[in-house]
Order: sequence, then C-alpha cells, then structure tokens
Amino acid sequence: MNFNRLESNDKVLIMEGAQVLGDVTAGEGTVFWYNSVCRGEMQSVRIGKRCNIQDLALIHNKVTIGDDVSVGHSAIVHGATIGDRVIVGMGATVLDGAVIGNDCIIGAGALVTGKMNAPDGSMILGSPAVVKRELTDREKQSILDNAELYLEKSREYRRHKEEQTTPEK
Repeated sequence: MNFNRLESNDKVLIMEGAQVLGDVTAGEGTVFWYNSVCRGEMQSVRIGKRCNIQDLALIHNKVTIGDDVSVGHSAIVHGATIGDRVIVGMGATVLDGAVIGNDCIIGAGALVTGKMNAPDGSMILGSPAVVKRELTDREKQSILDNAELYLEKSREYRRHKEEQTTPEK
C-alpha cells in the first residue's frame, strides 16, 4: 500500500487540511479545497484538469474523474467513473461501479448506486438516483462556468499566499 502524501506544486493546489495520498494523479489546475480527502493507497485515483474537489469531499478506491469536474462540499466518490464537465452536488454519494457520462449534473444529496450508467448530458437526482432528463445548453454551460469560477478562486488563493510570504520593502 502507498501512503505517500502529495504536496501542492505549480500545477495542483492542495489547501490546508486537505489530505491527498497514495497513487493519485491530478491534472493541471486541479484544486483540493480545505479538508477534502483523496485516498489512493489501495487503488489508483485519476483526476483530470481544472477540477475542484471542494471542502470535506471524499474520493477513494479506483476513481477516474474527467476534466472540468466539480465535486461539491461533503460529496463522496467511491470506485466510480465520472466523465468530463460534471458537477457532483453537495452531499451526493457516487458508489462503486457507477459510470457518469460527460456534461452531467448530479443533484445535491443524490445516492448514485453502482448500477448507474448515466448517458452524456443527464440530470441525475434522487435516492436512489435516476436520470430525470437531459440538461439544457444553459445548464451544460453552467458546469464549465462553475469549474472556471473555482479555478479563478484557486489563483486568488495562490496570490494571497504569495503576498503573505513576500517580505515588505
């Protein structure tokens, strides 16, 4: 088992309290917000570019996450595959074996079982979760807007930290 901790670098930001360890790869622009946990000690975790893993979220056990994905506050992704441009809503749980297509929104509090194979462009709601309808173009754009917002917030955070550590002249 691999319990090595990952640290922030110029491409990936790991904020205070966040724990990222084991066989975890994250793409450029990805941010692990305060007190999120990403564990790849037993199986690999692969996270794409420009993702935001928000406060208290948990990712564990052979997970693949695409680009421009927002994993909301206190959400759990365990042993699942998440496509590109997806929002996993606050408090949602996505269980082992679930496959979520591109351009999807998983509603807050949803329980996505391992039987779910959601097609691209799905609105996924409920407990157990079901595909309710197709997303509108505006909703699909909101996924990218959200990812961009969190990317900009991470840049602001980096600038703030640099200002704190730069001695005054």
